[in-house]
Amino acid sequence: MDKSLNKHISETGFCSRREADKFIEQGRVTINDSVAFKGNRVNAGDVVEVDGEPIKKKDKTVYIAFNKPIGVTCTTDLKDKTNIVSFINYKNRIFPIGRLDKPSEGLIFLTNDGDIVNKILRSGNNHEKEYIVTVDKPVTTNFIHQMSNGVKIAGTVTKNCLVKQEGKSRFSIILTQGLNRQIRKMCTTLGYTVVALKRTRIMHIHLSNLKPGEWRYFTPNEIKSMDDLVANSSKTLNLHSKNNVDDFAE
Repeated sequence: MDKSLNKHISETGFCSRREADKFIEQGRVTINDSVAFKGNRVNAGDVVEVDGEPIKKKDKTVYIAFNKPIGVTCTTDLKDKTNIVSFINYKNRIFPIGRLDKPSEGLIFLTNDGDIVNKILRSGNNHEKEYIVTVDKPVTTNFIHQMSNGVKIAGTVTKNCLVKQEGKSRFSIILTQGLNRQIRKMCTTLGYTVVALKRTRIMHIHLSNLKPGEWRYFTPNEIKSMDDLVANSSKTLNLHSKNNVDDFAE
């Protein structure tokens, strides 16, 4: 392997080369328990530590599109036997971006990139989510109008959104917010009950031909487009404010 110490540290994703040099100068870096100096080389099998903690190579960033089936719970709690992580059984640690209720199905993202999670979920970034919804009785023109122009739920009025009738008792809806169980509550307020709900798109990524229970990696073009879409998104969350976090709830 034989590479410079600062390069070795930076390649793990721990910090930049410049920051690594500072750690080395401050005597905070060791190689095989000996204090390291600038110019030291690292060979295969060497153990490099910063502040007494071994640095490990950063896991490759993973972005997954998953068609969540009905009955799977969007939680990382392994005590829940229906948790999404065990269902997918991915080789490395991943977690869902946002959620879909257990009785709902459709597209959800999973990743190991905590930074992108915050950028996507923050309220106000206006990232679109599209759903197909079936209700218990015929959809009317008035229903479509009311759903489109804001419905009072949970002490607030939902943002205007695009709603289109797709069948006798079915409609599509595009949201840019994600209040808890938003679509279900909107329908209930208007005297309807949701019978089936499927998310078909998040931002630029579509469910397409993924079958329930199937997943795939984002393509390089999808990753680039996502990076472009969140480039100006704030990533700082106020975790104490429900109105500040768009959790993709349906």
